[in-house]
Amino acid sequence: MSAVSHLTALLLGFCLDLLWGDPHWAPHPVRAIGALIAGLEKLLRALFPATPRGELIAGGVLAALTAGISTGAACLFLWLCGHIHPWLGFGAQVLLSYQLLAARSLRDESLKVYQALRHGTLDEARQAVSMIVGRDVDRLDETGVAKAAVETVAENASDGVIAPLLFLAVGGAPLGMFYKAVNTMDSMVGYRNEKYLYFGRCAARLDDLLNFLPARIAGVLMCLAARPAGFDGKNAWRIFLRDRRKHKSPNSAHTEAAAAGALDVELAGSSWYFGELVEKPAIGDPLRPVEAADILRCDRLMYAAAFLAMVLFCGLPLLLHLAWT
Repeated sequence: MSAVSHLTALLLGFCLDLLWGDPHWAPHPVRAIGALIAGLEKLLRALFPATPRGELIAGGVLAALTAGISTGAACLFLWLCGHIHPWLGFGAQVLLSYQLLAARSLRDESLKVYQALRHGTLDEARQAVSMIVGRDVDRLDETGVAKAAVETVAENASDGVIAPLLFLAVGGAPLGMFYKAVNTMDSMVGYRNEKYLYFGRCAARLDDLLNFLPARIAGVLMCLAARPAGFDGKNAWRIFLRDRRKHKSPNSAHTEAAAAGALDVELAGSSWYFGELVEKPAIGDPLRPVEAADILRCDRLMYAAAFLAMVLFCGLPLLLHLAWT
């Protein structure tokens, strides 16, 4: 498939994601990747010794098999569809591009938290936010719930929207599937706890590598989008440049810093995970408390950055191609 075809497919897939999101009833490649990871983990833990070296090797095999099988399946699916008919192949590229993006679903899930905070109980809000965060939610008050939702939207603006857009633009659905396989692995096994310290290390390092450039691009795009979206553009740049390295991960704080600055709030800080308090530095300045409406504001900022990414990764290359042909 030509570059123009897969960029056009990406544009259509982006539009479909904004319109429909990810219906829970529909088959989805990320759920298939998750099932593959779970199955491979069980198999590899049985095959390799439960020693640091054994778990490191098993984790490396997991990363290779998950990324290889996922990417190969995407290539095979596109080839089979294209072999039947070129338009079917194009439709398959649109479908995979659509399914690998998560802007609408990120907005929809965070909106459930907002609605629970505004019209429901604190327990309902905690339940809603527990679906999109990994931290313990039973200790969160209303401000903590809103803050957790804002942080999730800000962080996932990179690995759920901007980064997939970049990989899809560069290499079409196969490269997008490769990225999503690695990112899903990191979300499932890339923890620094006793269970995954060695087994998940390869997946975590590979995810760090793949997200190194996209995270920084995403942070810049959120700063650029802040003022047009109606937020504090100057403060977005200030906090982004000051706080974007305030995280153990080399990539996670870039979009959080941009969002904190744009919204004039303080994000991050210490949180409870699996019953243990994890000390983390704050990002941004507490110019005002985080409130439920900040969830909607961060959604708008994420959408604005996504549109800028589409112009940069897809629109400009298509226009340049048309200009030269």
